[in-house]
Amino acid sequence: MLTGDHISELFPVAPWLIERLQEAEANSGQAVAVVEAVSSHNHLKVLRAFQDLGVTEYHFQDSTGYGYGDLGRDVLGKLYATIFGGAAGLVRPQIVSGTHALTLALKAILRPGDTLLAVCGRPYDTLATVIGLGPRVPGTLKEWGIGYQEVPLDPQGRPDLAALATAVTAVKPRLCLIQRSRGYALRPSLGVADLEKTIDVIKETSKETGRETICLVDNCYGELVEEREPGEVGADLVVGSLIKNPGGGVAPGGGYIVGREDLVDEVAATLTAPGLGGELGAFENKRLYYQGLYLAPLVVQEALKGAIIAASFFQGLGFPVDPQPQEPRRDIVQCLVLGSKEALLAFCHGLQKGCPVEAMTRPEPAALPGYEDPVIMAGGTFIQGSSIELSADGPLRPPYAAFLQGGQAYPYTRVALLMAAQEMVNRGLLQARRR
Repeated sequence: MLTGDHISELFPVAPWLIERLQEAEANSGQAVAVVEAVSSHNHLKVLRAFQDLGVTEYHFQDSTGYGYGDLGRDVLGKLYATIFGGAAGLVRPQIVSGTHALTLALKAILRPGDTLLAVCGRPYDTLATVIGLGPRVPGTLKEWGIGYQEVPLDPQGRPDLAALATAVTAVKPRLCLIQRSRGYALRPSLGVADLEKTIDVIKETSKETGRETICLVDNCYGELVEEREPGEVGADLVVGSLIKNPGGGVAPGGGYIVGREDLVDEVAATLTAPGLGGELGAFENKRLYYQGLYLAPLVVQEALKGAIIAASFFQGLGFPVDPQPQEPRRDIVQCLVLGSKEALLAFCHGLQKGCPVEAMTRPEPAALPGYEDPVIMAGGTFIQGSSIELSADGPLRPPYAAFLQGGQAYPYTRVALLMAAQEMVNRGLLQARRR
C-alpha cells in the first residue's frame, strides 16, 4: 500500500486527509475481516459449481443468429442457478439492466386482474415507473390492468411482517416484490435472514388464503455479500444485473433470472417468444461472463472493504453514514449523507477525478428516464453504468445523500475517496477539525 507521502506526490491531497483515512483503515480491521471470511466461503462455492458443471474452454465459444444449441449459454444459466439457489437460470446479454430483468419477470408472471404487492414500500424510481406509479409512459403494468399495493416498512425500516400478513390475506396477491437494496431510500438493506422471515410469512399466509403467491426478490447489489442467497431461503424468482456484483466488473452487460424451473420458463418465453423461450439467444464473449462470475467473490470483497472504510472515513469527517462502519453488510451500497446540493456535487466531482476513465470530465445532474429528480452520477468505468466498478450517484433532493458502490480493488478506491474529500475541502465545504 502506498504511504501517505507517495499519495501526496501523485495526487493533490492534503496530508491531514490522508491521516484521517489511515485512521479509518486502522479502525475497520474487524469489519473487513468478517467480509474476507464470507468471501472465502463464496470463493469455494463458486469454484465447486464450476467444477461440478464441468466447465471447459468449449463453453466460451460464440454463437450467432438464433443461438440454437449454445451449450455454453445453457451451462452459464445452470451455474447461476447453482450459486444463487434456483432450480433453473436464465442469463442473457439481451437483458439490459436490473430493471429490465425485473420487468420481464413481472410481465411473465402477472396477468390482467392480478395484484402486485410491494413488501418494502414504494419501489425505487425506475421500477415505480414500470409499475405505473409516476408520469404516464407506454407499457406499464397499470396499463395492463394489473393492480398494485404496497406495505410500508416498519419504523426501523424493515418489512412489517404483521402488516404484510394482513395485506396478503386481504389482497391475495399473485406476486410479492421484495427489494433487497435500498435504492435511493434511507432505509436498511435486507439481509438473507430478513428475506427468509419475510418469505416464510408470505408463504404461510398465502396457504391460508388458498392462492399461491410468488415471491420475487430483487437481488441487485446483494449477490455474494453473504454466504446464503435468496433462492436458498425460499424465493421463487431472484433477479439481478450482470454489471453489478455477479459480473465481477468483467461481464460487459446483461442480466439474470434464477428460480423455479416453471417460472424461469415463463420469463424466457417473455424474453423471446412463446414456444421458443430459452432455446434461443445468440451469445458472444461468453468467457467474460464466466470469468466475471469466477472473480465476483473477490471483487465483492474489495467493494465491501471500500464501503466500510468510506463509512469510517466520512463519519470521522462529520457526516452521517448508513450503514455504520461496523454494521453487518447486506449489499455493497454505502450511503453518505452530505447535507447540501453543493456537498453532493463536490463529492461526485472529486470522486470522478480519482477514476481511471474520464477522470478529466465533470459529471453534472441530469433528468434521467424513470427518475423523479435530477440525478448526478460519477464514475469513470470501463463498462458504461457498471455499479461494481467504483461509482457514486444520488438524486438532487434532501438530504443530499451520495450512494457509493463498487470498487474492484481497494487501493484504487482509497485514492478516489481522498479526491472526493479534497474537492469538498477545496470548495470550503470541509475543514480540518482538532482531534
